[in-house]
Amino acid sequence: MMLPWDYSIPLLVIGGTVAFYWQQVLHMARRQRKRTGKAANLVPPEPLGRLLRLLWAPVIVLWMVLPLSAAFWPNPPTAFAPVHSFHGIGWICAAAVVGGLLVTRRCWKQMGRNWRMGIDPNEKTSLVFEGLFAYVRHPIYALSAGMMIATMLALPTPAMLIAGTLHITLLLWESAREERHLVATHGADYQAYQRRVGRLMPRSLRPYGRV
Repeated sequence: MMLPWDYSIPLLVIGGTVAFYWQQVLHMARRQRKRTGKAANLVPPEPLGRLLRLLWAPVIVLWMVLPLSAAFWPNPPTAFAPVHSFHGIGWICAAAVVGGLLVTRRCWKQMGRNWRMGIDPNEKTSLVFEGLFAYVRHPIYALSAGMMIATMLALPTPAMLIAGTLHITLLLWESAREERHLVATHGADYQAYQRRVGRLMPRSLRPYGRV
C-alpha cells in the first residue's frame, strides 16, 4: 500500500533537511579543526560534555532516520506508528524545519570563528550580540527545538516523541551549562546580557545594545 504523497513528501523534506543540517555541522567542525586544531569541541574535553554527546548522538540519528523511513513505511509497528493524525499539517511542519535551517545558517555565519559545539573550560571565545543574538541568548538552540517540535507534529509516533523530548531536554541542559561557563569566562559582560535578553525566547523586541 502506498502512503499518500501529501504525507510522505513533507516527511522526506524534513528528514532530508535535518540530515543536511547535521552534515553542515560536521563540515564546520572539520573546517574549524583545520583552522585551529580543534573541531569546535565536537567531542568536548570535559567528561560531562562527552557523556552528553553519547546520549545525544542516537537522538540525532533518529531525528534523521525516522521521518525518512516513515515516508516509505505504510504499516509500521506500534512504536513507529503515529498516535494521532494532524491532517494537512505536514507541509507547514516541513516549511518550519526548512526555515529553521536557513535562519540557523545565518546564526552560524554571525558566530564565525566563535562557533562551538561544546564547552572547553580552558577556552574563551568572543561574545556575539548581533543578529538574532540581540534578541535571544541561544537562538541556535531555540531554532533546533522549534525544528524538533515541527518534526514531532508531522510524525507523532512514540519513537519520535521520545527522541524529541530527549533532544529538547538535552538542549535545555546544555544551554544551562554554557550559561555557567560564559558567566565564569566573561563575568559582568555576560551577566548584563542575561538581564536584558531571554535565554531561548525574546524578552523584548528592542535589540540588545540599544537604549
